[in-house]
Amino acid sequence: MAGIRQVISTLTEDGKELLGPEVLVYHYPDNSIMNGSLLTVESNHFAVLKSRGAIMDVYDTGQYAIKTPDRPLIGTFQQAFFGGNSPWQYEVIYINRAKLILEVAGIAYSREMAEMGYHVSCYIHVDTKDDALKLVQHMPIAGHHVTMKEVNSYAAPVIEQSINKIVQLTELERVNEKMPDIIELVKGHLQEFLAVYGMMLNDVKALVFPKDERMKELISLRAFGLSELDAVRYYTAMLMAQQGIVSAPNMAVGKPYYVGNPQMSMDVAEGGASGQTK
Repeated sequence: MAGIRQVISTLTEDGKELLGPEVLVYHYPDNSIMNGSLLTVESNHFAVLKSRGAIMDVYDTGQYAIKTPDRPLIGTFQQAFFGGNSPWQYEVIYINRAKLILEVAGIAYSREMAEMGYHVSCYIHVDTKDDALKLVQHMPIAGHHVTMKEVNSYAAPVIEQSINKIVQLTELERVNEKMPDIIELVKGHLQEFLAVYGMMLNDVKALVFPKDERMKELISLRAFGLSELDAVRYYTAMLMAQQGIVSAPNMAVGKPYYVGNPQMSMDVAEGGASGQTK
């Protein structure tokens, strides 16, 4: 029987690794796995062996010969009806145990109901054989892969709720002051959620920012110590300067611009005139 010594691995015939950085779970897509097949598990993988839906064993790094339970009639049935290959008698599911990146982006709203964008990057991994078992038991596998994009869709609501819990109670320009609290809250909620699927959370990086470009500029100007009114003036002056409008300096300092008297307008912009005609 040609399939008895079949080698099962995550490598293609040309040596390409199928369980890359974007793939968390890989279901070996071959129904010819049977007694005597060699199961190869790389150093950064786990492998779970199933038989007709039941989990038989979880494997760490190494190469293993798959052994069936002591059922003499199975071999006879295989030979008679399937030519030695019983469809899906055994299934192998590989789990990536390397550190992978989970990325989620979305929108939150500040206390003033201003739109705030956020981007969260998390580093996760499957640590033990027990964790690999949890992942197979709780994470549905559609097709032959579970990608990190699919994991992101699971984690997104947890991250969104954690961020909004703080951002919605915080003024727009003070959101950055709350970043340590936001990160800790995301860590706590996300780790509790991922533990159900056997995934460990290593680290969280988060960025929260105003979606409106004008608000970004105004908050930047406020960071220099300008009042709200002065920040608006300087922002307007920058826009005017980009358009080549000569009265931009006057807007910045809040002084009038006199048409037809360039020297006076210059003096006003420099703060050296009282606004009266010479």
